[in-house]
Amino acid sequence: MMKNKIIKFMQGRYGIDKLYIFMFYLYFIILIINLFLNSIILNCLEIVLIIIMFYRLFSKNIYKRKKEENKYIEIKNKILGFFKKTMIKKDKNHIYKRCNNCHTLIRLPLPEKIGIKHVICPKCKKKNRVIALRKLKVELIRKNS
Repeated sequence: MMKNKIIKFMQGRYGIDKLYIFMFYLYFIILIINLFLNSIILNCLEIVLIIIMFYRLFSKNIYKRKKEENKYIEIKNKILGFFKKTMIKKDKNHIYKRCNNCHTLIRLPLPEKIGIKHVICPKCKKKNRVIALRKLKVELIRKNS
């Protein structure tokens, strides 16, 4: 009975998305920090976060909420992309190359021998040719003709 009322109330509303979940975790972290600091500023920040979370949850303007979520995902991917690039630079045991067809990042182990290796992209299944010049991280990738 009550479940049907809640379902009916939530129809046409935005609901929970990735930005909401991020804001919930952020709220929880601020709450834990505030247990030790007991700051008025953090209390206000918690209240503001809860208001924004509930506003987004019950909003009927789905287009704007989806736009906000897409912006959040774009910023998140830029930040994570920066850290992935630094991780790739530190990896001495693998070669990282982009597929010429779909631009997927392919992780390859360092070759045992110098020469030509054939690699199949896991996403688009196209065959690529990797030319290993040394047992170091110096290599080229070419599209197979």
